[in-house]
Amino acid sequence: MTNFKNLEIGRLDEIGKKYENGKAFLHDALGLTSSEISVNLMPKGVKLPFNHKHKQNEEIYIFLKGEGTMTLDNETIDVKEGTCIKVLPAAKRTMEAKTDLQYICVQAKEGSLEQFGFGDGELC
Repeated sequence: MTNFKNLEIGRLDEIGKKYENGKAFLHDALGLTSSEISVNLMPKGVKLPFNHKHKQNEEIYIFLKGEGTMTLDNETIDVKEGTCIKVLPAAKRTMEAKTDLQYICVQAKEGSLEQFGFGDGELC
């Protein structure tokens, strides 16, 4: 058994052609045990037709390209390349793409991270 698993999802601007709803989910594909990560392409003009929230997982959105908006608890925020947003589980959320919008979404249980950065690393 190896201590890693790799996956090629292809070019980010082609995610919409390869994956249903323009979302490449990595949890099952990589056997993740601590989070769900999705790589996303939302085409220009698309608006999620619903709000949603979570029971226990916070989400971190990392916007890589394009422009759009996120509506969080009825407050609308402009998003673009370089925008990063943490959304707590109870926040109601939806999104709209003003241009093709590429982003990564990381979902993990709120309050579960015990170590991070150099606190979890060791030289070997």
